[in-house]
Amino acid sequence: MKYNAIIWDLDGTLLDTLGDLAASVNAALTKNGCPTRSIDEVRRFVGNGVENLMRRAMPEGREDVEFDRLFADFRAHYALHSNDTTSPYPGVIPALLQLKHQGIKMAVVSNKLDSAVKSLCLLHFGDLIDVAIGEREGVRRKPAPDSVLQAMELLGTTDAVYIGDSEVDIATAKNAELPCICVSWGFRSEETLRHAGAEKIAPDAEALMKLLNEEE
Repeated sequence: MKYNAIIWDLDGTLLDTLGDLAASVNAALTKNGCPTRSIDEVRRFVGNGVENLMRRAMPEGREDVEFDRLFADFRAHYALHSNDTTSPYPGVIPALLQLKHQGIKMAVVSNKLDSAVKSLCLLHFGDLIDVAIGEREGVRRKPAPDSVLQAMELLGTTDAVYIGDSEVDIATAKNAELPCICVSWGFRSEETLRHAGAEKIAPDAEALMKLLNEEE
């Protein structure tokens, strides 16, 4: 492989977290007397961090004072239920094992809360992921390149490829001046990714490994 490191997105790329995110969104909405959201709606809302996820899920016209309460309820529920149904996508673990065997350094950079990113990466990937970074106060979230650049610094490399599943990931790679490979097994369709400017798209883990091995 041409690059010695990979920066991964998490939700929709390595882990299918949609069910648990939707459950926590709806738990917060129900607790506050709001109508719930469908899985497809939540799928469209994710990508810019959990705060924006909850803002999009709220009924139109809700005031910020109500948002604070809903967001706190979401965070409390998700802290206890972030791994109820979450699991790696098919082929992800074998791919990570192969890449680790090849000596590729790997990091996860996500707009999910930092504590959830670290705990889920440790639980599902163990030592396969070298660095895990999530959303933290005072640090710009993706598509700003800040966390990606920090991950590369921690990995000790300037030679990486970015892999994600959304428009945010495409913009993040561009802002970090990294090449990008998108996966269409996550939260966005191939059509959406193409429209956002994706040039390389993998429909499954086997196709992703072929794309990575073409980068010679």
